[in-house]
Amino acid sequence: MKIGIVCYPTYGGSGVLATELGKALALQGNEVHFITYDQPVRLNDLPSNIYYHEVRVSDYPLFDYPPYELVLTSKLADVVKHEGLDILHVHYAIPHASAAYMAKKMLADEGIHIPFVTTLHGTDITLVGRDSSFIPVVTFAINHSDAVTAVSHSLKEDTLKYFDIKQSIDVVHNFICSDYYTTEVDKSYRSTFALENERILVHVSNFRKVKRVEDVIKVFQKVREKLPAKLLMVGDGPERHGAEELCRKQPFCSDVKFLGKSKSVDRVLSISDLFVLTSETESFGLAALEAMACGVPVASTNTGGIPEVNIHEFSGLLSNVGDIEDMAKNAVKILAQDSVLNMYKQNAKLQANKFDIAKILPAYQEIYDRVLGKSIVPS
Repeated sequence: MKIGIVCYPTYGGSGVLATELGKALALQGNEVHFITYDQPVRLNDLPSNIYYHEVRVSDYPLFDYPPYELVLTSKLADVVKHEGLDILHVHYAIPHASAAYMAKKMLADEGIHIPFVTTLHGTDITLVGRDSSFIPVVTFAINHSDAVTAVSHSLKEDTLKYFDIKQSIDVVHNFICSDYYTTEVDKSYRSTFALENERILVHVSNFRKVKRVEDVIKVFQKVREKLPAKLLMVGDGPERHGAEELCRKQPFCSDVKFLGKSKSVDRVLSISDLFVLTSETESFGLAALEAMACGVPVASTNTGGIPEVNIHEFSGLLSNVGDIEDMAKNAVKILAQDSVLNMYKQNAKLQANKFDIAKILPAYQEIYDRVLGKSIVPS
C-alpha cells in the first residue's frame, strides 16, 4: 500500500504520532510519503520505503499571508498523481483535511480517485475549530472525509457536541513505541540534578496557556514543603516567561531547572519520579503516556482524555483543574514512601504498555482496508 501522511512536522503530539505511525507502517512493508513544510522532527532518516515531499510556499506579493493551504492542495494532488498513492491520512482537520478534499476533487477530474482519512488530535476541535469563523470549514472537512478517527473518547464527544457531524468517528488512541523508552535510571545523569534523597518532579509541554504551567510551580512549592525535591521543566512556549518570573520570586527557585526544548525527553523522564500535568484540557495526554512508558507515575488533572490514560490510584492520581492543594497532596502521597512510589512506577509502565503501537496499529490498518474497500471505483 502507498500511503501519504500529512502532518505538522514540529514537536507537538500530532506530528510525533503521525511520524511514528508512518515509520511503523513502513516497517510493515508499506510505502509511506510524508507531505509537509519541513521534515518531521522524529523522521531522522529515510529508509528505502519512506519519502519526504516538502511543501514550499513562495513569497507572493499579492497575498498578505502565505497561501499554505492552496500550495498544500497542489502538492497533494501532484504526489498522489505521480507517486501513485492509494490513500491519504491527514492529521488535523484544518488545513489538512480541507486541503485533502480539494486535492481529491481536483484529481477526480482526471479520473484519479484518492480517499482520505482524517485524524482529529485536539486543538483542531477544542480550540481552533470552535472559533466561529472556522466552524463551517471544519464541519465540512470532517463530514467529507472517507473516515475519521479521534485520539480519545473525550475528543469524539467534543466533536459531536460542537459540530454538526454526519460522519462516523472511530476512536483510535494515541500510542507509544515501548522499545523506545527505558525504566533504567542513569544515576550519573540524575546526580546532575538531584541528591539521592531528593525526588525529581518533571513537566513536559509546549508551555501554552492551556497547560497552566504556573500551576506546576505552585504544586512543587507545596510538595517541597513536605519532602526534598527538584523540578525539571522541559519545553518552551509563550507561558515560559511567566513561569520563570513566578519561580524567581520564590526562595526555592534554585531547585527548579528550565531545560528548554529537548530531543532527548525520554532521558529526562527516565530519571524522574513523578510527572506533573496541570492542563486545563487535553484531548489525550501524550506527554503523560510517554512518562508512564519510562515508569514514571502521573499527578494530573482529570479533564478531557487524561483519565483514559492516567488511571486514578493505579498509574497516578487525578485532581480537578486548578486544585493546587489536592494535586500537591496527591504528589506527596505518591512520593513520600519508596514502597508506594515503586508500586506506582510499576503500574505506570503496565498502563503504558496498553498503548503500545503494536496494539494500536491494527486499528489504523483496518480503517485503511475498510476505506479502500468502499472506494473501489468500477472500471
